[in-house]
Amino acid sequence: MQSPTFHRTRLAPTPSGYLHIGNALSFALTASLARYYGAHTLLRIDDMDRERVQPAYIQDIFDTLHFLNIPWNEGPQNATAYQQHFSQLKRLSYYNEALEKLVAQDMVYACTCSRAQILRQRADGSYAGTCQAKHLPLDTPNAAWRLRTDLTPLQVKTLEQGTITAPLPATMQHFVVRKKDGYPAYQLASLVDDQHFGVDLIVRGKDLWDATLAQQYLASVLNATSFINATFYHHPLLLEPDGQKLSKSAGATSIHYQRTQGHTAETVYKMISAALRLHTPATHWTSLGKLVLPATHAL
Repeated sequence: MQSPTFHRTRLAPTPSGYLHIGNALSFALTASLARYYGAHTLLRIDDMDRERVQPAYIQDIFDTLHFLNIPWNEGPQNATAYQQHFSQLKRLSYYNEALEKLVAQDMVYACTCSRAQILRQRADGSYAGTCQAKHLPLDTPNAAWRLRTDLTPLQVKTLEQGTITAPLPATMQHFVVRKKDGYPAYQLASLVDDQHFGVDLIVRGKDLWDATLAQQYLASVLNATSFINATFYHHPLLLEPDGQKLSKSAGATSIHYQRTQGHTAETVYKMISAALRLHTPATHWTSLGKLVLPATHAL
């Protein structure tokens, strides 16, 4: 069987907190796969969560990548270049164009439900489509835009398991594409960016499998062909001792904390190795890639 070829992958951190060792794992595996396949690596900072973006968190992204020796060759090389040329605010016209296409297809509706109201209806936070029948004007104040969805089978090309067919899960039915603040929601902005930059290898955690399905659904509506044909690798997650996913914080698992304590990148890679229960500790992103990725995709 012929080995696949890829042109571009990406690192896509969000500046909403200090990056942690889970982010470091994702960066290391992305870099390893990019080197193996000869793909370019784009740094794309997802900053549409405007209320949580802080300059310290933006700088932390660059400090973390340099500290971990993670290479990239496209996108901003520092915080100034990011602000001037690469913030998602610079691509609002692309997101708005996608939203206009959804409006033209009558694929979105206005929703004024609060998170608390949704949780009262369904404990898992899935949305019942309450506002779909209300026919609220899209310019209703304090309204999000939700996508009209169904159970159409979706196909996702994966690096390890070939093509997987699955419907949009209940938690992603009627997902938001435009937030109440008027900015595009994560699912739409991420898809439009990957389509715009020609990303054909997407590396993300297993916790984002549902997001992958949501974006594939949206891609089918927008006829985003290159995204539909992209290949995904969903890597294992690093968990807290109680089994919960790591969260961004200033705690001991943040790279910022490790740097300020005078620890080295090798210390961080050993922490990741321990969390993954690897028999041999990694000391660099290249060795971590060899230990975690399937032999056919490692360096």
